[in-house]
Amino acid sequence: MSGPAIRIVEVGPRDGLQNEAALVPTDTKVALIDRLSATGLPVVEAGAFVSPKWVPQMADTADVLARIQRRPGVGYPVLVPNERGLTQALAAGVTEIAVFAAASEAFSQRNINCSIAESLDRFAPVTRLARDNGVAVRGYVSCVLGCPYEGAIDPAKVAEVSARLVELGCAEISLGDTIGVGTPAKAAALIRRVAEEVPVSRLAAHFHDTYGQALANLLACLDEGIRVIDSSVAGLGGCPYAKGATGNVATEDVVYMLEGQGLSTGVDLDALSAIGGWISDAIGRPNASRAGRALLAKAG
Repeated sequence: MSGPAIRIVEVGPRDGLQNEAALVPTDTKVALIDRLSATGLPVVEAGAFVSPKWVPQMADTADVLARIQRRPGVGYPVLVPNERGLTQALAAGVTEIAVFAAASEAFSQRNINCSIAESLDRFAPVTRLARDNGVAVRGYVSCVLGCPYEGAIDPAKVAEVSARLVELGCAEISLGDTIGVGTPAKAAALIRRVAEEVPVSRLAAHFHDTYGQALANLLACLDEGIRVIDSSVAGLGGCPYAKGATGNVATEDVVYMLEGQGLSTGVDLDALSAIGGWISDAIGRPNASRAGRALLAKAG
Protein backbone atom coordinates (compact mmCIF):
# COMPACT_ATOMS: atom_id res chain seq x y z
CA MET A 1 0.00 0.00 0.00
CA SER A 2 1.47 3.35 -1.03
CA GLY A 3 1.54 6.32 1.30
CA PRO A 4 -0.23 9.67 0.94
CA ALA A 5 0.27 11.58 -2.30
CA ILE A 6 1.39 14.69 -0.43
CA ARG A 7 3.54 14.85 2.71
CA ILE A 8 2.64 17.71 5.00
CA VAL A 9 5.23 19.14 7.40
CA GLU A 10 3.38 20.77 10.29
CA VAL A 11 5.39 23.77 11.47
CA GLY A 12 2.90 25.31 13.90
CA PRO A 13 4.58 24.38 17.21
CA ARG A 14 7.86 25.99 16.09
CA ASP A 15 7.50 28.42 13.21
CA GLY A 16 3.94 29.20 14.24
CA LEU A 17 4.51 29.90 17.92
CA GLN A 18 8.02 31.35 17.94
CA ASN A 19 6.89 34.93 17.34
CA GLU A 20 4.01 34.99 19.82
CA ALA A 21 4.63 37.87 22.20
CA ALA A 22 3.21 36.13 25.28
CA LEU A 23 5.01 32.96 26.37
CA VAL A 24 2.95 29.87 25.59
CA PRO A 25 2.97 27.42 28.54
CA THR A 26 5.02 24.27 28.08
CA ASP A 27 1.91 22.19 28.83
CA THR A 28 0.13 23.83 25.91
CA LYS A 29 3.01 23.17 23.54
CA VAL A 30 3.19 19.51 24.57
CA ALA A 31 -0.56 19.10 24.14
CA LEU A 32 -0.43 20.80 20.74
CA ILE A 33 2.29 18.49 19.44
CA ASP A 34 0.63 15.37 20.84
CA ARG A 35 -2.73 16.28 19.35
CA LEU A 36 -1.24 17.12 15.96
CA SER A 37 0.75 13.89 15.80
CA ALA A 38 -2.48 11.94 16.40
CA THR A 39 -4.14 13.34 13.25
CA GLY A 40 -1.99 11.42 10.77
CA LEU A 41 0.52 14.19 10.16
CA PRO A 42 3.88 12.56 9.37
CA VAL A 43 6.05 15.46 10.59
CA VAL A 44 5.45 17.90 13.46
CA GLU A 45 8.21 20.46 13.96
CA ALA A 46 8.67 20.44 17.73
CA GLY A 47 10.85 23.43 18.61
CA ALA A 48 14.21 25.11 18.22
CA PHE A 49 17.50 25.11 20.11
CA VAL A 50 18.24 28.78 19.61
CA SER A 51 19.33 31.54 21.96
CA PRO A 52 16.55 32.21 24.50
CA LYS A 53 17.67 35.83 24.40
CA TRP A 54 16.57 36.14 20.77
CA VAL A 55 13.71 33.62 20.73
CA PRO A 56 12.43 33.27 24.31
CA GLN A 57 9.38 31.32 23.12
CA MET A 58 11.61 28.34 22.28
CA ALA A 59 13.56 28.29 25.57
CA ASP A 60 11.65 25.22 26.82
CA THR A 61 12.24 23.02 23.76
CA ALA A 62 14.21 20.41 25.73
CA ASP A 63 11.37 20.13 28.26
CA VAL A 64 8.81 19.86 25.46
CA LEU A 65 10.76 17.06 23.77
CA ALA A 66 11.11 15.20 27.06
CA ARG A 67 7.35 15.21 27.59
CA ILE A 68 5.76 14.61 24.19
CA GLN A 69 4.45 11.19 23.24
CA ARG A 70 6.56 10.19 20.26
CA ARG A 71 4.39 8.24 17.86
CA PRO A 72 5.95 5.63 15.58
CA GLY A 73 6.27 6.96 12.06
CA VAL A 74 6.06 10.62 13.07
CA GLY A 75 9.09 12.91 12.79
CA TYR A 76 9.74 15.64 15.36
CA PRO A 77 12.46 17.86 13.88
CA VAL A 78 13.88 20.93 15.61
CA LEU A 79 15.63 23.99 14.26
CA VAL A 80 19.31 24.42 15.20
CA PRO A 81 21.48 27.42 14.23
CA ASN A 82 24.91 26.15 15.27
CA GLU A 83 26.94 23.36 16.89
CA ARG A 84 25.80 24.34 20.38
CA GLY A 85 22.19 23.98 19.31
CA LEU A 86 22.93 20.60 17.74
CA THR A 87 24.60 19.38 20.93
CA GLN A 88 21.47 20.32 22.86
CA ALA A 89 19.30 18.59 20.26
CA LEU A 90 21.34 15.39 20.42
CA ALA A 91 21.07 15.39 24.22
CA ALA A 92 17.30 15.63 23.83
CA GLY A 93 17.20 12.56 21.60
CA VAL A 94 16.37 14.37 18.39
CA THR A 95 16.67 12.37 15.15
CA GLU A 96 15.87 15.20 12.69
CA ILE A 97 17.06 18.81 12.59
CA ALA A 98 16.71 21.80 10.31
CA VAL A 99 19.14 24.61 9.48
CA PHE A 100 18.09 28.04 8.26
CA ALA A 101 19.58 30.12 5.44
CA ALA A 102 18.29 33.01 3.34
CA ALA A 103 18.29 33.91 -0.32
CA SER A 104 18.62 37.59 0.58
CA GLU A 105 21.86 39.12 1.88
CA ALA A 106 20.03 41.88 3.72
CA PHE A 107 17.63 39.45 5.39
CA SER A 108 20.51 37.17 6.39
CA GLN A 109 22.28 40.08 8.05
CA ARG A 110 19.16 41.28 9.87
CA ASN A 111 17.97 37.80 10.86
CA ILE A 112 21.15 35.91 11.81
CA ASN A 113 23.77 38.70 11.76
CA CYS A 114 25.96 37.28 9.01
CA SER A 115 26.20 36.99 5.24
CA ILE A 116 24.68 34.09 3.31
CA ALA A 117 28.15 32.65 2.70
CA GLU A 118 29.04 32.92 6.39
CA SER A 119 25.79 31.23 7.41
CA LEU A 120 26.46 28.31 5.06
CA ASP A 121 30.02 27.99 6.38
CA ARG A 122 28.62 27.82 9.92
CA PHE A 123 26.32 24.99 8.93
CA ALA A 124 29.11 22.78 7.56
CA PRO A 125 30.25 21.40 10.95
CA VAL A 126 26.62 21.18 12.10
CA THR A 127 25.51 19.02 9.19
CA ARG A 128 28.69 16.92 9.42
CA LEU A 129 28.15 16.19 13.13
CA ALA A 130 24.47 15.52 12.54
CA ARG A 131 25.22 12.95 9.84
CA ASP A 132 27.87 11.34 12.05
CA ASN A 133 25.14 10.84 14.65
CA GLY A 134 22.57 9.51 12.21
CA VAL A 135 20.47 12.68 12.37
CA ALA A 136 18.63 13.76 9.22
CA VAL A 137 19.07 17.39 8.15
CA ARG A 138 16.60 19.66 6.38
CA GLY A 139 17.48 23.06 4.96
CA TYR A 140 15.21 26.11 5.03
CA VAL A 141 15.73 28.92 2.54
CA SER A 142 13.83 32.10 3.40
CA CYS A 143 12.78 35.05 1.24
CA VAL A 144 12.69 32.96 -1.94
CA LEU A 145 10.15 35.21 -3.69
CA GLY A 146 10.79 38.53 -2.01
CA CYS A 147 12.59 40.29 0.81
CA PRO A 148 11.35 43.15 3.03
CA TYR A 149 14.69 44.93 2.47
CA GLU A 150 15.78 43.96 -1.05
CA GLY A 151 12.47 43.44 -2.83
CA ALA A 152 12.36 40.78 -5.55
CA ILE A 153 14.87 37.93 -5.31
CA ASP A 154 16.63 36.37 -8.29
CA PRO A 155 15.57 32.68 -8.56
CA ALA A 156 19.17 31.88 -9.52
CA LYS A 157 20.26 32.98 -6.03
CA VAL A 158 17.67 30.70 -4.47
CA ALA A 159 18.93 27.82 -6.61
CA GLU A 160 22.53 28.58 -5.59
CA VAL A 161 21.76 28.58 -1.86
CA SER A 162 19.61 25.45 -2.18
CA ALA A 163 22.33 23.57 -4.04
CA ARG A 164 24.90 24.56 -1.44
CA LEU A 165 22.67 23.24 1.35
CA VAL A 166 22.37 19.93 -0.48
CA GLU A 167 26.17 19.81 -0.81
CA LEU A 168 26.37 20.29 2.95
CA GLY A 169 24.17 17.26 3.50
CA CYS A 170 20.57 18.50 3.63
CA ALA A 171 18.22 15.78 2.43
CA GLU A 172 15.36 18.21 1.76
CA ILE A 173 15.16 21.92 0.98
CA SER A 174 12.14 23.95 2.07
CA LEU A 175 11.62 27.07 -0.06
CA GLY A 176 10.02 29.79 2.03
CA ASP A 177 8.03 32.78 0.81
CA THR A 178 8.68 34.40 4.17
CA ILE A 179 6.72 37.61 3.58
CA GLY A 180 4.03 36.06 1.39
CA VAL A 181 4.51 38.23 -1.70
CA GLY A 182 4.63 35.42 -4.27
CA THR A 183 2.10 34.78 -7.01
CA PRO A 184 1.48 31.50 -8.88
CA ALA A 185 3.49 32.31 -12.02
CA LYS A 186 6.47 33.46 -9.96
CA ALA A 187 6.20 30.44 -7.65
CA ALA A 188 6.15 28.03 -10.62
CA ALA A 189 9.09 29.80 -12.26
CA LEU A 190 11.04 29.57 -9.00
CA ILE A 191 10.48 25.83 -8.69
CA ARG A 192 11.55 25.28 -12.30
CA ARG A 193 14.77 27.26 -11.74
CA VAL A 194 15.70 25.61 -8.45
CA ALA A 195 14.93 22.18 -9.92
CA GLU A 196 17.76 22.79 -12.40
CA GLU A 197 20.12 22.51 -9.41
CA VAL A 198 18.19 20.34 -6.93
CA PRO A 199 15.78 17.52 -7.89
CA VAL A 200 12.17 18.59 -7.35
CA SER A 201 11.67 15.42 -5.29
CA ARG A 202 13.93 17.01 -2.66
CA LEU A 203 12.08 20.34 -2.54
CA ALA A 204 9.26 21.51 -0.26
CA ALA A 205 7.02 24.57 -0.54
CA HIS A 206 6.62 26.89 2.46
CA PHE A 207 4.24 29.78 1.86
CA HIS A 208 2.92 32.59 4.01
CA ASP A 209 -0.47 34.03 3.15
CA THR A 210 0.11 37.78 3.53
CA TYR A 211 -1.48 38.62 0.16
CA GLY A 212 -3.90 35.68 0.11
CA GLN A 213 -1.89 33.83 -2.54
CA ALA A 214 -0.59 30.82 -0.60
CA LEU A 215 -3.07 28.18 -1.79
CA ALA A 216 -2.84 29.38 -5.38
CA ASN A 217 0.94 29.29 -5.15
CA LEU A 218 0.83 25.77 -3.78
CA LEU A 219 -1.33 24.60 -6.68
CA ALA A 220 1.20 26.07 -9.09
CA CYS A 221 4.01 24.27 -7.23
CA LEU A 222 2.10 20.98 -7.35
CA ASP A 223 1.92 21.36 -11.12
CA GLU A 224 5.73 21.62 -11.11
CA GLY A 225 6.09 18.38 -9.16
CA ILE A 226 6.27 19.53 -5.53
CA ARG A 227 4.97 16.84 -3.18
CA VAL A 228 6.00 18.22 0.23
CA ILE A 229 4.18 21.18 1.77
CA ASP A 230 4.91 23.08 4.99
CA SER A 231 1.90 24.50 6.79
CA SER A 232 0.77 25.61 10.23
CA VAL A 233 -2.39 24.66 12.08
CA ALA A 234 -4.80 27.61 12.32
CA GLY A 235 -2.37 29.63 10.21
CA LEU A 236 -0.15 30.30 13.22
CA GLY A 237 2.97 32.35 12.62
CA GLY A 238 4.38 35.50 11.13
CA CYS A 239 7.74 37.13 10.61
CA PRO A 240 9.18 39.73 13.02
CA TYR A 241 11.42 41.10 10.24
CA ALA A 242 8.60 41.65 7.74
CA LYS A 243 6.08 44.31 8.73
CA GLY A 244 2.54 43.14 8.09
CA ALA A 245 3.52 39.57 7.19
CA THR A 246 0.87 37.11 8.29
CA GLY A 247 1.19 33.51 9.31
CA ASN A 248 1.95 30.37 7.39
CA VAL A 249 -0.74 28.92 5.18
CA ALA A 250 -3.16 27.03 7.42
CA THR A 251 -2.80 23.26 7.48
CA GLU A 252 -6.58 22.84 7.50
CA ASP A 253 -6.90 24.89 4.30
CA VAL A 254 -4.11 22.91 2.62
CA VAL A 255 -5.64 19.54 3.54
CA TYR A 256 -9.11 20.65 2.41
CA MET A 257 -7.72 21.82 -0.93
CA LEU A 258 -5.56 18.76 -1.52
CA GLU A 259 -8.28 16.27 -0.65
CA GLY A 260 -10.62 18.19 -2.97
CA GLN A 261 -8.04 17.73 -5.72
CA GLY A 262 -8.07 13.99 -5.14
CA LEU A 263 -4.64 14.07 -3.47
CA SER A 264 -4.44 12.10 -0.25
CA THR A 265 -2.68 13.50 2.81
CA GLY A 266 -3.44 10.87 5.44
CA VAL A 267 -4.60 13.64 7.78
CA ASP A 268 -7.89 13.68 9.70
CA LEU A 269 -9.27 17.09 8.74
CA ASP A 270 -12.02 17.21 11.36
CA ALA A 271 -9.54 16.43 14.14
CA LEU A 272 -7.12 18.99 12.74
CA SER A 273 -9.83 21.67 12.65
CA ALA A 274 -10.69 21.01 16.29
CA ILE A 275 -7.02 21.47 17.21
CA GLY A 276 -6.91 24.74 15.27
CA GLY A 277 -9.88 26.06 17.21
CA TRP A 278 -8.41 24.90 20.51
CA ILE A 279 -4.93 26.39 20.07
CA SER A 280 -6.35 29.69 18.79
CA ASP A 281 -8.46 29.98 21.96
CA ALA A 282 -5.55 28.83 24.14
CA ILE A 283 -3.20 31.58 22.96
CA GLY A 284 -5.89 34.22 22.45
CA ARG A 285 -5.59 34.84 18.74
CA PRO A 286 -8.06 34.54 15.83
CA ASN A 287 -8.19 31.24 13.96
CA ALA A 288 -6.73 32.12 10.55
CA SER A 289 -7.94 28.95 8.83
CA ARG A 290 -11.01 29.51 6.70
CA ALA A 291 -11.64 25.80 6.21
CA GLY A 292 -11.09 25.22 9.91
CA ARG A 293 -13.58 27.91 10.92
CA ALA A 294 -16.16 26.61 8.44
CA LEU A 295 -15.85 23.03 9.66
CA LEU A 296 -16.05 24.10 13.30
CA ALA A 297 -19.18 26.14 12.57
CA LYS A 298 -20.70 23.21 10.71
CA ALA A 299 -19.97 20.89 13.62
CA GLY A 300 -21.75 23.32 15.91
